[in-house]
Amino acid sequence: MKQDKKGNQYRINEQIRVREVRIVGENGSTVVPTRQALDMARDEGVDLVEISPNANPPVCRLIDYSKFLYQQKKRAKEMKQKQVKQEVKEIRFGPQTDEHDYNFKLKHAKEFLEEGNKVRAYVFFRGRSILFKEQGEVLLLRFANDLEEYGKVDQMPSLEGKKMFLYMSPKKAGVAKKSQQKRDREQAEADAKEQAKGKDQRVKEIDAEAPANGGMFANIKNGEDILAKLKSESEE
Repeated sequence: MKQDKKGNQYRINEQIRVREVRIVGENGSTVVPTRQALDMARDEGVDLVEISPNANPPVCRLIDYSKFLYQQKKRAKEMKQKQVKQEVKEIRFGPQTDEHDYNFKLKHAKEFLEEGNKVRAYVFFRGRSILFKEQGEVLLLRFANDLEEYGKVDQMPSLEGKKMFLYMSPKKAGVAKKSQQKRDREQAEADAKEQAKGKDQRVKEIDAEAPANGGMFANIKNGEDILAKLKSESEE
């Protein structure tokens, strides 16, 4: 019996010792005596490969065995690529975490969930701080509420020893994290748009300050030239 590198075994040709088999292909399927199936494979210059031994009768294909193994390997690789690798990311708090630290960790938790990872947040009670366990529970519930758009709660806050845990899973399938180069490019584009918007606003303000009679520039020497120069600088 031939065996591929993965350890999966397939009976082929004379190794198939049942009375009849079902041949499947592009044109459907048909049940024929095994001897006839072997003759068909021989005529086509391929192998008779048993792909479903537990069916009644067993299902076979007429295909070159090496090509069959390649197809199996390719299919397994494609399925693996479609699977999202999911990790469990930890977020640690103290019972009296300040607002800045809370927001910093909340930001990271959002990124973890957006990437398709699970989040395990916990409050660690050191020494007598266990007296503030209610405060820790409130913090974790606030944390879950702030992440409602990004994840769902798998387990509500529960105390285990000196730690109170909260478990969350992403709502959406994970997506590939943007590269630093792509993030920098998007930021540069956003900055350019904002700068252009600011220039347009400045032109409008100058126009508002300079009515048909020259406005605030009317009584200034070379006022019209100054106005034109300001507009030119704003449009650059």
